Amino acid sequence: MVAAVGRIWRDGRRVERAAYVVGAVLFAGGLANAVVLLASGGTWLGPVSLRKAVTFGLSFGLTLATVAWATSYLTVRGRTVLLGAFLLACVTEVALVTMQAWRGVPSHFNFETGFDAAVSMTLAAGGGVIVLTGLGFTVAAFLSPGAMAPSQRLAVRFGLLVLMVALATGAVMIARGVGEARGGDPQLAYTTAGALKPLHAVAMHAILVLPGLAWLLRFTGLAERQRLRLVWLAVVADAVLTAVIGIEAFTGIPPFSAPAVYTGLSAVALAVLAGTVIFALFSALRGKESPDYFRASNP
Repeated sequence: MVAAVGRIWRDGRRVERAAYVVGAVLFAGGLANAVVLLASGGTWLGPVSLRKAVTFGLSFGLTLATVAWATSYLTVRGRTVLLGAFLLACVTEVALVTMQAWRGVPSHFNFETGFDAAVSMTLAAGGGVIVLTGLGFTVAAFLSPGAMAPSQRLAVRFGLLVLMVALATGAVMIARGVGEARGGDPQLAYTTAGALKPLHAVAMHAILVLPGLAWLLRFTGLAERQRLRLVWLAVVADAVLTAVIGIEAFTGIPPFSAPAVYTGLSAVALAVLAGTVIFALFSALRGKESPDYFRASNP
């Protein structure tokens, strides 16, 4: 398995390696801000909390590296341009959010000064670039999937679809928030947009979990047919979890105050998803790489 990880780096194109390095830097920045926040005893709540620098750094760092790896299987023209644009947008989002957090002012829906308004609109534009590049990758996953085992192809396709749910949710959050802020009620903007955060967060990382699961299953010694079944199980579980969180978010139900049926569905889906990943991880540590391993085509 270690050799396969090294192969991901060696076989990667320049833009992919750049994305891995930048993703690691963004993630490390998020960790550094977490240390500062813990050491300073600052609040984890509110639009000016350093928490935003933490979550943006960690989340965008993971997402950038994961998208670079997962889409390396695709055979689509212009992928270097798409990934490069995605990389630059991720860096812009994290840098601006971190800057505003350290200045002690809100990063989003902040039109108090000309500079703050420019930052808010730049963040919105960066989000638009991320949505468009994500859409390009998702379409390519269905039209030009490249040489992948069926289990990996399913994981990449569904992971990108759920990523688009996260990005679309983020776009709705921004649209709602900007509307309320422009209407003179910035506090309502944060409250309205914040209600969709659980869906945005849960859907964001399916692109990490599902392709990662399919990749781990290659080292379990299981036949491809068995691996495909396990990936399907994880896909269904992730779909149920995302759907339940989405219903709660758009109907205004707090996740920790949801009806028992929603809580039960979420718990079961999360348990199944975690169970498949844990099984794959421990089995992979004892197994060896499947002979039907498909390298990324890196077009």
